[in-house]
Amino acid sequence: MFDIGLPEFVVLAFIAIFVFGPDKLPEVARQAGRMIKQVRVLANQARSQISEELGPEFADIDLRDLTPRRLVQKHLLDDLEDDDDDVLPGHRPLAAGELPPYDQDAT
Repeated sequence: MFDIGLPEFVVLAFIAIFVFGPDKLPEVARQAGRMIKQVRVLANQARSQISEELGPEFADIDLRDLTPRRLVQKHLLDDLEDDDDDVLPGHRPLAAGELPPYDQDAT
């Protein structure tokens, strides 16, 4: 998620010891842990409430699919890959050198 490796973690730990001091650091870490736990509980409650309110027809929905990036990938980019071979009914691809239809009254 944050892509923090060992060197970055060591630097963050050193900064935390320098800022908070070695005597206050355990209490700050406990408070941070409690805050993270509360955020997880709130997120799980929100997820379950959304699933409950949407009803059983949306039971298999994944909330990660509702992010804007995933929506674009799912509905636009995946459809482009699937529609490459499909031709709409009543339409045909243009032949080489053929001009597209032009409607004088539409412009």
